[in-house]
Amino acid sequence: MASDATARVEGDALHLAGTLDRAAAVTLWPQLARQAATLRRLDLHAVERVDSAGVALLAELAARMRGNGGGAIVGTPAGLDELRAAYRLAPDLDFNASSADR
Repeated sequence: MASDATARVEGDALHLAGTLDRAAAVTLWPQLARQAATLRRLDLHAVERVDSAGVALLAELAARMRGNGGGAIVGTPAGLDELRAAYRLAPDLDFNASSADR
């Protein structure tokens, strides 16, 4: 199934839109992996929903952003809070944060 997800970089911000699911992760990852070194902010306002593959994509992007000295994430698409809780992710999508242990 084709993905409706899109990614747009403006300065150091990545703006994602559509549904972040397995198809989106497969489609977007090659582009995003090349651009990750310049990213510091992640805008999810136009994301409609995420599934577990989408959360994995976001968590990897967030980790790379933290490595760049950034990590701000704005927007909360449908499914994100539930998956963050299920995978014990911190609000910044860090698997290793102490708040993820709760």
